[in-house]
Amino acid sequence: MTHAMLKGSNIPLEAPTVRAVLRWTPGPGVPDVDASALLLGDDGRVRSDEDFVFYNQPRHPSGLVRHLPKKRLVEGATDSLEADLTALAPSVARVVLAASADGGSFGQVRDLCVLLYDAARTAAGTTDVAPVARFDVTAETGDETAMLCGELYRRGDAWKFRALGQGYASGLVGLATEFGISVDESEEGAGAGASTPASGTPSAIPEPAADPLPEAAPRPPRPRPATPIRRRPRHRPRSRRSRRTATRRSTRRPRRSLRPSRRTATPSTARPSPPTATRRSDPCPTRPSGCPRRARSSSPTAEPVSR
Repeated sequence: MTHAMLKGSNIPLEAPTVRAVLRWTPGPGVPDVDASALLLGDDGRVRSDEDFVFYNQPRHPSGLVRHLPKKRLVEGATDSLEADLTALAPSVARVVLAASADGGSFGQVRDLCVLLYDAARTAAGTTDVAPVARFDVTAETGDETAMLCGELYRRGDAWKFRALGQGYASGLVGLATEFGISVDESEEGAGAGASTPASGTPSAIPEPAADPLPEAAPRPPRPRPATPIRRRPRHRPRSRRSRRTATRRSTRRPRRSLRPSRRTATPSTARPSPPTATRRSDPCPTRPSGCPRRARSSSPTAEPVSR
């Protein structure tokens, strides 16, 4: 019985070894599809670059996860992965099944699906073996160049399969670096669709060329004001000579005048005036009362008045 799975659904697995087959319909203008597997730990990342199984590294060092050659069938082209689940190390928590498009995006790939088989039955040569599960992978935006089709994960002592269908626009390189694979940029020239495995590590994955940056638009000219703007005159500092002259004028003493002051002297500093002669109105005491007074002569040669 084949389980038709939806995105996010899961089923338990009873087979100790499973084979995941990617199948699509080839044709003109349809990119080639490559299958790959990532062995992840409990933290969701690979333990080393050897945990990445793909066309340039088709076999895990343990031999428990393998990439099989591509085939052309009547139903379409296929690319397969095989995993011995019960023999995997306890540090492996998940085996992610991924796909990448070479020469285009998944929006151009038709009838892409994942078929999960019991590897023991297919190895026995039994014809017309029904898959355990089938999941039709659909690109959401059409620009995806890499897809997470499904995953095999532990649940206690057993294993399960979950349908994912998550897309990446950064290709196989972006998907690999998302899970901790280190990519060597010096080997970008390696072909993405090479059928012969390389002797190196997954560092042979080509990195997509960066998009050119758009040119900045020229800035419009700044509008000039209708009325001219008058600037305020700047203050000119005085020279050292003018400042010295101003200082001398402010500190110069007033000149003393040689002319006598017209101010009236104060009583404390005024000189005492000589006493004025006082006329005696009383008669001479030595003379008898009613004695006529001798008249003064205005000239020094006047003769004395006779008595």
